[in-house]
Amino acid sequence: MKSTVEQLSPTRVKINVEVPFDELKPNFDRAYSKIAQQVRIPGFRPGKAPAPVLESRIGRAPVLDEVVNEAIPAKYMEAVQTGDVRTLGQPEFEVTKLEDKNVLEFTAEVDVRPEITIPDLDDLSVTVSDVEVTDDEVSEELDNLRARFGTLIGVDRPAANGDFTSIDLSATVDGQEVSEASTSGLSYEIGSGQLIDGIDDALIGLSEGESATFTTKLLAGEYAGKDAEVTVTLGSVKERELPEADDEFAQLASEFDTIDELQTDLRERLARSKRMQQGVEARDKVLEQLLERVDVPVPEKVLQGEIDNAKHDAIHPYDHDEEAYKKALEAQGTDPEEWENGVRTEAEKSVRTQLLLDTLADEKDVQVGDQELTERIIYQAQRFGVSPDEYIQRAQQSGQLGAIFADVRRGKALAVVVRGATVTDESGEALDLAELFGEDEDEAADAETGADETQEETTAEETDTSSDK
Repeated sequence: MKSTVEQLSPTRVKINVEVPFDELKPNFDRAYSKIAQQVRIPGFRPGKAPAPVLESRIGRAPVLDEVVNEAIPAKYMEAVQTGDVRTLGQPEFEVTKLEDKNVLEFTAEVDVRPEITIPDLDDLSVTVSDVEVTDDEVSEELDNLRARFGTLIGVDRPAANGDFTSIDLSATVDGQEVSEASTSGLSYEIGSGQLIDGIDDALIGLSEGESATFTTKLLAGEYAGKDAEVTVTLGSVKERELPEADDEFAQLASEFDTIDELQTDLRERLARSKRMQQGVEARDKVLEQLLERVDVPVPEKVLQGEIDNAKHDAIHPYDHDEEAYKKALEAQGTDPEEWENGVRTEAEKSVRTQLLLDTLADEKDVQVGDQELTERIIYQAQRFGVSPDEYIQRAQQSGQLGAIFADVRRGKALAVVVRGATVTDESGEALDLAELFGEDEDEAADAETGADETQEETTAEETDTSSDK
């Protein structure tokens, strides 16, 4: 077999492959065996008819089709390995010559990792926010903790912001009842923003048994994007009574004996969380500088694949109904073209980031150990609420194990760069980011996972609607 690689662009090549027929004998043997199982020929058991008899019965063309379809992917992979081509995505094949009993020639166009030149990064410098924990923030954390131990008590007054209610809902569009928008006995915290627009204003001031009607746009379902007349009826009103912030509460809610000790611990936790946020901010700013400094050509087919995947995920909740999806976007103040432009921008940044970090990982010879990969799998499994074994099984079925490995490797490569950068806070103090990014490469994967966990925990805390006891 002969093969050559023709560079079409920085991100795409054409591989030309020439295969003499004598190399295709194993493919012909398998083709005859497969076809013989499918064709009934008098006088021969299934699968036992010799090749000449088969060809006389069905012709040469079906055999050649089977051989070519089987041989091309295998010979393509052989050419990729021989030429050390770093492919991205799936190739586009074209048979350019098929001369029976002589030669098979084909081409394969495929996206490839571009050559990326990494400049000197010794002067990388970023500034991050100061760490300051205010008394108000400590009080807010304490109130959140008190809310977890709060008690809901029924009240005989009009509903107010922050109350916990039981409500009935119904809706109509152009006089037609919207069945999926009707419900009874729904629990809702006024002001939480977890239901449709307008419901908070409608509920505030209502007493038990009273109803209010308001107009809002539906965001999903058959009537997505249309104005609906929604009627809400208030069933009950409760307010949350918080325990006193005293030593008794500290002993109930924590391992501390006094409220002062508990508040000190909350302050330290907030400070630690903010220091971790500093590290995340430093990581993100270093990455932004890298993307500004380094020219990273983007493979168009790979980029389009990212966009198509995002669109598939976005339209899936609407049963792939383009019209319903369009109406939902309009209800959010945008349209498919504007949405896709935004997705393209984000997808391009994502692809550039992956290619850049892959190159950095190669240059710095970043290795990923089994333990690091296992820890990332456990972390991901916890995020999705499944066991590690189930997560691995899903990843194998979807071909994502390689992506998990690559993600860990990229994170370690970025951590190496961040450790080498000068990071100061807004007060001019140099920061030690070893807690987040480790002292060396071996600690980087754990630290990167910790940074991701901290970022998610912070987001969760900001949106937590603590459970009641």
